[in-house]
Amino acid sequence: MNSIKNNKMEKLTDDNGVIAAIAIDQRGALRKMFARENYNGDIDKAAKQFKALVSEELTPYASSILLDPEYGLEAATVRSENAGLLIAYEQTGYDASEPGRFPDLLHEWSVRRIKDFGADAVKFLLYYDVTEDDAVNDRKQAFVERIGSECVAEKMPFYLELLSYDASIDDNSSKEFAKIKPDKVIQMMQEFSKPQYHVDVLKVEVPVNMNYIEGFANDVEDTIFSKEEAQSYFKKQSEATHLPFIFLSAGVSSELFQKTLYFAHEAGSTFNGVLCGRATWQDAVPIFINEGEIATRNWLRDQGRKNMEQLNAVLDKTAVPCK
Repeated sequence: MNSIKNNKMEKLTDDNGVIAAIAIDQRGALRKMFARENYNGDIDKAAKQFKALVSEELTPYASSILLDPEYGLEAATVRSENAGLLIAYEQTGYDASEPGRFPDLLHEWSVRRIKDFGADAVKFLLYYDVTEDDAVNDRKQAFVERIGSECVAEKMPFYLELLSYDASIDDNSSKEFAKIKPDKVIQMMQEFSKPQYHVDVLKVEVPVNMNYIEGFANDVEDTIFSKEEAQSYFKKQSEATHLPFIFLSAGVSSELFQKTLYFAHEAGSTFNGVLCGRATWQDAVPIFINEGEIATRNWLRDQGRKNMEQLNAVLDKTAVPCK
């Protein structure tokens, strides 16, 4: 890795070399959260304001922050001076007009423009089903290769976020999908660790749905994997890549996410940190919508800060520094 890229990578980690980042690049998901609170104002304006509040109040406790160019540019300017910056390159969601969950890039942006804005890394999200038609996956692989080459040319670190799915299953939270999720997560990590993609860091799901794991499931009848089986998948996931990899929170509660990190560490996973989103700040959304900016700041300075500090304490005990 060249010195320019290495310096940027270091800006994204804490003093221990762990990625303790906060993610608030949500766009469609954030609009849905606002809609659930029956917000009827200017959602674009409100989203920008909310992201700026989260950035200003919580980045003092994060190694870096992930934002999007659509709603997050103001938030980037008010982040802590010690926090690195990742910018999302993909459009929110995926193309629903044809099968395959194909991605697209933000048309007005490029890796060069992301670099010129002052970002330290580019993030791209890909939905991937390892069992889908070869024609679909070959097209996605070529797409990632192009982004990787663009990042190499601009000497920008490339964070690839991978989300698993199954083309024949509608509900990713279902028991049906939970049974096949581990192999899907592990195999797609193996694929995108190949050198032609030029990925620097993988942002990934934990390999199992913790709601179906012994000791975590609400009901014995919901248990799919024993504790030992689940931990074996965490270990296999860790061995599936030579790249640094970090976990996303996938919208679970802060408490469950922290317990999951301890579980992963106990399993022998050598994960290098987190890019934690909704688990950190989602409870501030109804406060922002219903009570306004001052109440939101108060929540972020109290519970939001606690969420970050608790997460950092967990990472101190569980995450492995990036090499």
